[in-house]
Amino acid sequence: MVASPESTPSSTPAPAESAESAESTAYLAKRTLRTGTAGWVLLAGLGVSYVISGDYSGWNFGLAQGGFGGLLIAAVVIAGMYLAMVLGMAELSSALPAAGGGYTFARRALGPWGGFATGTAILLEYAIAPAAIATFIGAYVESLGLFGITDGWWVYLAAYALFIGVHLAGVGEALKVMFVITAIAVVGLVIFAIAAVGDFDPANLTDIVPTEAAGASSFLPFGYLGIWAAVPFAIWFFLAVEGVPLAAEEAADPARNVPRGIIAAMSILMVSGAIVLVLVPGIGGAAAMSESGNPLVEALGGSAAATIVNYIGLAGLVASFFSIIYAYSRQLFALSRAGYLPRALSVTNRRKAPTLALIVPGAIGFLLSLTGQGAMLLNMAVFGAAVSYVLMMISHIVLRVREPDMPRPYRTPGGVVTTGFALVIAVLAVIATFLVDSVASLCCLAVLAAFLAYFGFYSRHHLVANSPDEEFAALAAAEDDVTVTRDDPTRMETT
Repeated sequence: MVASPESTPSSTPAPAESAESAESTAYLAKRTLRTGTAGWVLLAGLGVSYVISGDYSGWNFGLAQGGFGGLLIAAVVIAGMYLAMVLGMAELSSALPAAGGGYTFARRALGPWGGFATGTAILLEYAIAPAAIATFIGAYVESLGLFGITDGWWVYLAAYALFIGVHLAGVGEALKVMFVITAIAVVGLVIFAIAAVGDFDPANLTDIVPTEAAGASSFLPFGYLGIWAAVPFAIWFFLAVEGVPLAAEEAADPARNVPRGIIAAMSILMVSGAIVLVLVPGIGGAAAMSESGNPLVEALGGSAAATIVNYIGLAGLVASFFSIIYAYSRQLFALSRAGYLPRALSVTNRRKAPTLALIVPGAIGFLLSLTGQGAMLLNMAVFGAAVSYVLMMISHIVLRVREPDMPRPYRTPGGVVTTGFALVIAVLAVIATFLVDSVASLCCLAVLAAFLAYFGFYSRHHLVANSPDEEFAALAAAEDDVTVTRDDPTRMETT
């Protein structure tokens, strides 16, 4: 039989155990986030702010891949994928509320390798996406003629320095600033829609000359394959909404508020994405908008509304840039705190903000932004996102099958059928990134492989057992052992 605490001569821990416990407590004390900061409304605002820049720029490059018809079909399919995925993540975030988000879910379902692969893919997405957004911010600033800037790198540097600085001041301040900027960006989309609807002409949607590709027509100028090639740009309408669970440790009542926040955010984004997808090419022409760095402004021409939208569009881009900095810092914080990446990256300052987790990816993102290749960076960010989606949806399915009794305050409608659909589309999305830019996707694949090599040779031997994400996994393993012991008494050990 297993010895009980009462049967031991003394319950006082040995000196070595006490020292180890004290060291562990001190370690986590330096890596603590501020809790109870955000309710579901702030979390919904965070989800919208992650993505709102996608309405203002980036998605329109998909017109050059699939035409309006191809991008429209791709957007409908991708919206369905994201809705299914968000419903799955709402369940996982209610059951496993931790700052690791998708990494935490995959760690529980797929073990350390699966968890690290998921976390790394998410980190790639969130480190590269701000670099792409920075190039779009530069395009908006140049179109406004602000400060006489004609070379975007000054804009990129200022954006990274300013907004990383705000995040270092603390999460409460950061989330409130994000919410205000996001609200302004949503107002900008409303102004755009009101100004644009009177000039809408359906003929503008199909003004790209059809090619000789299979299935080509005025609706699908690049044929059937163009639908697939447009998928990465359709993803830009929703990219990073899955980052809401990263705020779980800083949310009030995360099991209730995180699911409500992410579902509300997705509902708003589906409406805003549909508005710009139809109206922008409908007034500016699909051909002209397919190469625009600031499509909403160029679609409106030289009107007063265009100037207003230009300024507000800048706010929309800033909102996503600002919030994704938050996302990459929390993902890096969680991986580092658990020992998957160098532990120094998870140390928090006196305002409970992870200093190096904010600065290091920011420096890398700034260097990437200097390429000025927004479309290429967008595709690279989508690659990381799509890989993480595949692994997260597998995680949902595995946990539903393997741990049917795990407490789930929220349950996904449709269960594994819903997340299974998202899984299939996510796999196709990964392949689509190679259709758009195989070199960029291969570079991301190489980076992912390098991270996995680091994990295999070093960090998997130095994980922090009492970090929240590892404790979730340990708890699951302990429960499995108890179940096995009850079912097979011969496996009980004597101490």
